[in-house]
Amino acid sequence: MDIPEKIYMVGIGGIGMSALAQLLQHRGKKVSGSDREESPTTMMLEKKGIRVALGHGGEIPEGTELVVYSDAVNADNPERVRAREMGLKQISYFEMLGLVSKRGLTIAVAGTHGKTTTTGMLTSILHAAGKNPTAVVGSIVKDFGSNFLPGSDELFVIEACEYRDHLLELKPEILVITNIELDHTDFFPSLAALQNTFRAAAERVPASGTIVTNPSHPNISPVLSHVRANVVDYTQEAVGHLQLIGEFNRENARAALAAALAAFPDLSQEAAVHTLSEFKGSWRRFEYKGETQSGALVYDDYAHHPTAVAKTIEAARQKYPDKRIIVAFHPHLYSRTRDLIDDFAKALSTADEVVLAPIYAAREQPIEGVTSEALAEKISTLGTSARALPSLHDVYLYFATSYKLQATSSLIITMGAGDIYKIAEQMTDG
Repeated sequence: MDIPEKIYMVGIGGIGMSALAQLLQHRGKKVSGSDREESPTTMMLEKKGIRVALGHGGEIPEGTELVVYSDAVNADNPERVRAREMGLKQISYFEMLGLVSKRGLTIAVAGTHGKTTTTGMLTSILHAAGKNPTAVVGSIVKDFGSNFLPGSDELFVIEACEYRDHLLELKPEILVITNIELDHTDFFPSLAALQNTFRAAAERVPASGTIVTNPSHPNISPVLSHVRANVVDYTQEAVGHLQLIGEFNRENARAALAAALAAFPDLSQEAAVHTLSEFKGSWRRFEYKGETQSGALVYDDYAHHPTAVAKTIEAARQKYPDKRIIVAFHPHLYSRTRDLIDDFAKALSTADEVVLAPIYAAREQPIEGVTSEALAEKISTLGTSARALPSLHDVYLYFATSYKLQATSSLIITMGAGDIYKIAEQMTDG
């Protein structure tokens, strides 16, 4: 399929969709779209000349030739309905990514955790080395001020996602698998089902290609049993000092370095390690937001899986051993909360206090009995103070009116995949 000239994107403010919009614009296409509300990504797109309509009113611009939709946008969305009435072809975000990247060497970064940071690090290494990569990243990377880096059509670095088998829309010559744990339980009924998707992706990498991973990990080794490609163990790489905290970020750096060397064996390892040492990180990845008026430190993090939650709290304790850690958590998806609730409770109980917002439903309908109150109760039984509040505004008010929480001895982390980051911004305004 040839990519048409005029493209409309439904859910354009999504972190991947907004990067794709910039890529298509860079390719000379006329791009516009819609999203439910204003966000940092929609504002960034507007500044770059990509028109974003707020709300989904069912209007498709005249002359549109193709509609690209986000996973968060269902088939009954008014604009998608209107597109069908107009006879317009519709494709998903990852289908379009597969199309735009098919002619170049593609490095796809996949895994349950660490994809975004690894993709950002890898892009920075290749950019600094003059390899001119085109990159699509799942967050705004501080080092280049966007979730998209324009480059050549010969080299793509793409953050991939296993959800709904989207990873299989790509044809990477180099596949990075950072790790594998059960997630997206609304699609994958078991770890084995999730592994099947990674197995299919790994077996598609050609014999001339490379898989960068931890081959000794028990969740990963079964995925590699019949691959044709060369397998590189990223855990053997040395990465030196990093600005980013936590052992998990050192693992991300090792994976990025191994992937860069797999793509370009003549790359200066010393220069690549230096680039990693200067990497500043991404939006919503243990991002320092400032202080409250009473002097509490405030960070924000995207962690929305129990392992990521636990590792983020652990890294925060290592960096601030004398601080009382208070987590404001926004559970993401009813299915994930239901299926991993015991793991979430255990991970969150490693904080000193937990405040829960209502579950962020995203694409789901409520599930009876699955609530933030139920999660708070489980955390409390593990000995950590936890409470569930009825809205994000109530979470903000709780912090704003409690001097104890705002004291200089406190470290507040807003955490989750929903809109909880707005609380961190409200707490540090002024």
